[in-house]
Amino acid sequence: MTNTGEGSVPRYEVGGFGIPQNTRMPAQPDAPGDIWKTAAAANANDDTLSGMEIPLYAVADSGNGDTDDQMDAALRPPHKRIWLRILLIVLAVLVVAVVAGFFTARWYYQDKAAPGVMFAGKSVAGQDSGRLAATVKNAVENTKITVTDSQGNTVTASLKDLGVTVNQKQTVSALLSAKDGNPFVRVNPLNKQNVKLVATVDKLALSEYLTGKLIPNDSQAIASTIAFDQTSKQFTVTVGRGGQAPVVNNVTKAIDQAIDTPGTTRTASVTYTQTDMPISEAAATTAADQANAGLGLSITINNGDATTYKVPAETIASWTVTTADPAKGTIAVSYNKQAISDFMNSELGNHLNQTKTNQVDLVDTTGNVIMTKTKGVNGVTIKDTATVADQVYSALSSNRSATLTVASDITKFGTDQQTVTWKIVVDRSKQTATVYNNDQVVQTFNVCTGKTGKHETTPGNYFIYLKYQVQDMRGTNDDGSQYVSPGVKWVSYFNGGQGFHTASWNAAGIASGDPTGHGSHGCVNMNEADAKWIYDNCPEGTLVQVVGNQPTSPVR
Repeated sequence: MTNTGEGSVPRYEVGGFGIPQNTRMPAQPDAPGDIWKTAAAANANDDTLSGMEIPLYAVADSGNGDTDDQMDAALRPPHKRIWLRILLIVLAVLVVAVVAGFFTARWYYQDKAAPGVMFAGKSVAGQDSGRLAATVKNAVENTKITVTDSQGNTVTASLKDLGVTVNQKQTVSALLSAKDGNPFVRVNPLNKQNVKLVATVDKLALSEYLTGKLIPNDSQAIASTIAFDQTSKQFTVTVGRGGQAPVVNNVTKAIDQAIDTPGTTRTASVTYTQTDMPISEAAATTAADQANAGLGLSITINNGDATTYKVPAETIASWTVTTADPAKGTIAVSYNKQAISDFMNSELGNHLNQTKTNQVDLVDTTGNVIMTKTKGVNGVTIKDTATVADQVYSALSSNRSATLTVASDITKFGTDQQTVTWKIVVDRSKQTATVYNNDQVVQTFNVCTGKTGKHETTPGNYFIYLKYQVQDMRGTNDDGSQYVSPGVKWVSYFNGGQGFHTASWNAAGIASGDPTGHGSHGCVNMNEADAKWIYDNCPEGTLVQVVGNQPTSPVR
């Protein structure tokens, strides 16, 4: 027995010197119960334990007969359990790190090109829309195609020269959305995806460019073409001619390769062919007729409330795409779906949105509505222009007119009431204008209204809405000639072009009250002092009521 010091727990050396193998040893000094384990039994568990000091009280019999099992557990090498725990901890840390790394990468690349996205032969991972736009622009600028012929002529051209239109915005969008299908695949840098330019090729422009650069002018074949004419507002034909034309198959292949992987200079060769006309006048005329049929379609869009917009023919012309292929001798007419979508998104609201305007009703002192001064307008904000754009594209592509409704949010207008205090009653039968304030007569003036049977002042309820101290008045005489009355004073309009004003040239008509012989073109002619009184004292919003029958002779 080894004593480790005063007050320490005694330990026993298993298989050690001086302790017989069958000696029964106490599991723990002074422990309750008679618990023993032979040194031989302990030693039999593991040869490697020979010489180890074992606290035998750790396997004290609890009375359930499991003393041997407890002894086995106590004697099991402790380093095995420690390494198992370490392994589990390491695995847990790795799992946490992988999950955290996945979500971090997913967040970081949500508005950037994903790992493994390739463009122009290089990785663009981590580039946002601004950097991608610059990358695309730079690649396009550095893309050249050198074209040669058998006569030794050479021209080096850009994609634009060769009729290639690159959509930079859509290319950037394609780069940002690449590998979007699976979030785990998206952030995996080992999974690669090449993105090419979003571009279209105008084969006629390609042929015309090479023809102009490589073939003498007097030998060039010219295709018949169509274009929208701003003067006639129609598509018209320009007739071509026969001659020599390039065979561009090799150049087209080089262009396709450049679109797939831009940023380098490629080479291609051309040969020539003799042709009567790359595209005939008849083919161009057929295409022009088809395009003009599209201009004649009625495409009308309403906002679900009170406003309607008809797409002008010129706008439809701007959406019309003509695709000419000299090799096939054809011109195809179609419509630019993206252009339609862009127009609907940016311009349709300017035509169909409405600002809410509360209605204003003029009422008398008892609350009865006399008339509506301001007509109410619901507030309208259109939405989902993408759907209506698809409908417009479908209608044009099917060569049919369409009346469409765009989805919108509508806010109903309210109604306000305005009590009338000032009122002017124009009595045509008496040829007078009587001014009231709070239903009390303030003034009565002699007038001469519009000419009987031709330009009569219109009966009804109106209100003064516009004033001029002095105005040059213009109009049309009965014989169709134009007249000008310069320097007309104290003008107060109440019904379109009808209003109160000074008419110094019609003093006799005002004095006699004779609209048959001296009537105006619809206005209420007055003496200057009377017209000025109304101008000074009757504010905008004053109710004007035109009543009574038109006289056929002077009333005074």
